[in-house]
Amino acid sequence: MAKLGKRTRAAREAVAGKENLSVEEAVALVKGNATSKFDETIEIAMNLGVDTRHADQMVRGVVGLPNGTGKAMRVAVFARGPKADEAKEAGADIVGAEDLMETIQGGTIDFDRCIATPDMMPIVGRLGKVLGPRNLMPNPKVGTVTMDVKAAVEAAKGGEVQFKAEKGGVVHAGVGKASFDEAKLVENVRAFVSAVAKAKPSGAKGTYMKKIALSSTMGPGVTLDVAAAAGE
Repeated sequence: MAKLGKRTRAAREAVAGKENLSVEEAVALVKGNATSKFDETIEIAMNLGVDTRHADQMVRGVVGLPNGTGKAMRVAVFARGPKADEAKEAGADIVGAEDLMETIQGGTIDFDRCIATPDMMPIVGRLGKVLGPRNLMPNPKVGTVTMDVKAAVEAAKGGEVQFKAEKGGVVHAGVGKASFDEAKLVENVRAFVSAVAKAKPSGAKGTYMKKIALSSTMGPGVTLDVAAAAGE
């Protein structure tokens, strides 16, 4: 078994025996343990009581974090004509149509969010097997298939986070950076949990939010008191 370094041992000792914490306690502990040389991402993971094999139990949505994510979001837009110009003016990193499709098919995916105007979907649809597994497929339900390209690009650049339940009913996302003030991280965590709560599907049965954990990129995780985090 590999020997743990001093930093790792110290971080694990700091969280040992601490669970079901308030959002404020969890943020303070995780932020305090984020001692790497780079600015670690603070990540949230939620275990939900859903079976994603059933359409009426799929959880997905979008939330604008009040204090952003701290990450520079690279945005690609499928659009033509005036809408392509609108996307560029709004700050989109990549704008195109068939040329962008060919680039993606060639294996180059140099973006974190993909937006498309409705008329582009016949082209984008051919990329389902490539973009779908990466959770990059434009979808009207989360505002990434839209004629309001300017608003969609600005929202993505401004700290909007998409979420989708994976196999096993787990939802996870980055909710800020370790360099953020604790109060700002607390606000972001509460906003994310609230958004997931509102996205509860009609087919969900029993306990919806089973477990919530917070961690940093290189640090151990701690569990939150679910009821308190959800504001119940």
